[in-house]
Amino acid sequence: MTILLRDVSKTFRRARSKETIEALRSVSLTVDVNCFVSLVGPSGCGKTTLLRMLNGLIAPDSGEILVGGAPPAPGPHMGFVFQSFRLMPWRTVRSNVCFPLELSGVSRAECEASANRYLEMVGLTRFAHSFPNELSGGMKQRVALARALVGEPEYLLMDEPFAALDAQTREFMQLELLRISARRKGVVMFVTHSVDEAVFLSDRIVLMSPRPGRVAEVLDVSLPHPRWDYDVHIRPEFVEMRHYLWGRIKDMVAADPESEFYGRERD
Repeated sequence: MTILLRDVSKTFRRARSKETIEALRSVSLTVDVNCFVSLVGPSGCGKTTLLRMLNGLIAPDSGEILVGGAPPAPGPHMGFVFQSFRLMPWRTVRSNVCFPLELSGVSRAECEASANRYLEMVGLTRFAHSFPNELSGGMKQRVALARALVGEPEYLLMDEPFAALDAQTREFMQLELLRISARRKGVVMFVTHSVDEAVFLSDRIVLMSPRPGRVAEVLDVSLPHPRWDYDVHIRPEFVEMRHYLWGRIKDMVAADPESEFYGRERD
């Protein structure tokens, strides 16, 4: 289940202006099995682009990507959780969770049994017959998470899944994700702008440079598991890593000529 990226680059061309945007340049990275990896870095550094290439939604211009030894491709082995919930409003909660299994030809009885299991896992059993417009934002994201997990994918790709939630709900969802990750095998690739969130959740953190995105540094997080049993945020290791990462990102942004904050550190 290892993920391998070797010298991966990607450039986009804007439709109207024909201007080219170099999103990623020579990205190399190896992600081992049963690892929770967060991608952090300045805005626009290609984190989401990288995630979409891992899912096979877009192809690199050069370099090589292997997911479990094969080129990336969408399928039941891949779960994707977006920042927006992307639930189908005409379907019930359980029916939304069932949808990926239906696409794979799984029988209705099996779909519902699997959906019920994952709804129980995210604490939404009694809302199985509700519709998305009857749920809070945090509950909708739990449904999206259950839908991504129902096919028991080996790879779970998450693109800022908690960014739209209020601070309290976001912390509860982080705890929920940690508990779920502890019960399943596989790789989680998690994009976030929150340094605190990355340190709290991750086994490893990949720090990306400003566009064109490159791997600036890979850090191992030494905080012990399970992390819901103690206050991680007051541990010296947490404080030190959070301070280090934020300092690196701040320095990158201040030194980036394309940033609106360019040169701010020298003022």
